[in-house]
Amino acid sequence: MSGRLTVIGLGPGNADQVTPQAANAVAEASFFYGYKPYLDRLDLRPDQTRIASDNREELARSNEALAKAAEGHSVAVVSGGDPGVFAMAAAVCEAIEAGPAEWRAIDLSVVPGVTAMLAVAARIGAPLGHDFCAISLSDNLKPWELIELRLLAAAGAGFVIALYNPISKARPWQLGRAFECLKAILPGTTPVIFGRAAGRPDERIEACRPASSSARPRPASSSAANDRRWSTRPVRQRDRKDDRLLPPAHRRFRPRAHQAAPDGGP
Repeated sequence: MSGRLTVIGLGPGNADQVTPQAANAVAEASFFYGYKPYLDRLDLRPDQTRIASDNREELARSNEALAKAAEGHSVAVVSGGDPGVFAMAAAVCEAIEAGPAEWRAIDLSVVPGVTAMLAVAARIGAPLGHDFCAISLSDNLKPWELIELRLLAAAGAGFVIALYNPISKARPWQLGRAFECLKAILPGTTPVIFGRAAGRPDERIEACRPASSSARPRPASSSAANDRRWSTRPVRQRDRKDDRLLPPAHRRFRPRAHQAAPDGGP
């Protein structure tokens, strides 16, 4: 008898930003799998069980959750932010595809959540009001060379860029290297927004420019590096009408209109 598995997005960390659908899904599940800091956000009943694992064990976590659901249980895999944005939904789907046939009979659902770039954007104004993209700087699942090509292509096309997984203890150099790539196309006056723990008591939001010393990468010793909540928002705005996307205090960072050189990107 197959059970049910729900992948739940808990949002950026503020309890008020957990959707009613996510809260209902938590109430209905019996077993919860996830990274310990995310599981700690849950106020579970005595009859509900949490099974914590390390942040880099997504596939193993998915396999364990699917095996439990295949026994007929109601299982939840919890994820920070939105589970479909560099998070657990992809790992669960990958595990189902590679796993035994009975896993395909499990009732699977994905409950969306507020992802980090939306939470940070809401705190700074409306930097995502036009075309934008999200790029993960983690090279665990793709080569760094491909990440650089995507950064150059996005910057050359004028996208606002949200960077996920910007730095960690194992990857202390990648954010600095990403800025070097972007500087090949974007001017030093391009606004950059650093956001951490948006909506939480320890929230930290900074707006600066790459040309300033404050835009240098943060040290990997920060606890935020471990739970991947640091995010950066290089913002490129092509003309004056885009001023309305940022609050007045940040409009002084608007770069001049410019065009990338023909060989500026892939």
